[in-house]
Amino acid sequence: MVELRMKNSKTLKIIGAIVGIGLIYYLTGSIIPKILVSFSKAAPGGKVSLANSIIIGEKILAKADGKDKCVVDVYVLDKDDKGVAKKQVALSGAEKIEPAVAVTNNTGKASFKIVSDEEGQFKLTAKIEGVELEKGLTVTFRD
Repeated sequence: MVELRMKNSKTLKIIGAIVGIGLIYYLTGSIIPKILVSFSKAAPGGKVSLANSIIIGEKILAKADGKDKCVVDVYVLDKDDKGVAKKQVALSGAEKIEPAVAVTNNTGKASFKIVSDEEGQFKLTAKIEGVELEKGLTVTFRD
């Protein structure tokens, strides 16, 4: 009886390993490349999808010294999650944002730097070609 359990245990481990390898193969072969392509290629003159476009904080915590910067990126994406180049993006919600308006690059990315002399949290909002994204982002400045 003990010998039978050991064989079943080994069989289950082998099956688990095969399933794990299959999952890794699936992710690396289909899911991950789609994500990377989405952020590496811009759609040629694509139509902006506000639902797919995102605002992401590269660095959302900084010192309130007027020098340390929070870094925020806005990715303008189309319906297929591909970046859309040459779209105007404005960021607001804090006193010092550089630049106030940026144009997306070939991956659909517009980057902003925020500084503050005052402590606090600032809710940032992005507008793409004058239309506001639903979701914002909060950055924090501390002494």
